[in-house]
Order: sequence, then structure tokens, then C-alpha cells
Amino acid sequence: MIKTKRIYEPATAEDGYRVLVERLWPRGVSKAKARLDAWEKYVAPSEALRRWYGHDPKKWEEFQERYGRELETPEAQEIMDDLAERARHEVVTLVYASRAGEISNAAVLERLLTQRGIL
Repeated sequence: MIKTKRIYEPATAEDGYRVLVERLWPRGVSKAKARLDAWEKYVAPSEALRRWYGHDPKKWEEFQERYGRELETPEAQEIMDDLAERARHEVVTLVYASRAGEISNAAVLERLLTQRGIL
């Protein structure tokens, strides 16, 4: 099972395997408080894409397409394969920093991993 959760929300046992899917470390959060199992920078949007998007809802559709193309790299595909396999056996929580979780990269990753037949 795949879930998403904002890093500023408290970690719980129900989160299972917690993986940060951001390129930059979120401000104001200590590594101890984050309680992460992994930090997968290679599945985060590039700096250029992140800046272009700016979580503008009008750019959401185009962001998903551009981000999907960025995720076609071998590094990103390997990480996604690993997350998909892990999610077949335990809860995987994609941890993100954005205030707008429904239009975040974590939402895109959740959809793409679900399409791989996880759920």
C-alpha cells in the first residue's frame, strides 16, 4: 500500500516505510523528527521543473507530464521498482514538504506506483 504524508505531520507506526521524495531537505525539520527510512532524491522533480511549477494549479496537468518524463531515467525507475515491490508487502509512505499535497510530486508518484499494480 502506498500513502502520502506531509513531513510536518507527526510520524506514526501506521506510516510503515517512510521515504522522503524531495530533492531538498525540508526547512525546520530535524532528521530525528522526520523518522525517515530513506531519502530518494532521484525521484524528486528537478530544480528547474520545481521552480517552473511553483505548485500553480493551472500548471498541474503539464507538471505531471514533464515530471513523468523526468522519472524515465534508469535511476528513478530502479527506485520506483524498489518502492513498488516494498509496497506489495508493507505500507510505504511517500513523504513530501508541499502545502498542496493533492498537486505535489508525491501525488504523481502515488498514482504512478499504483498503476504498477500495487494496490
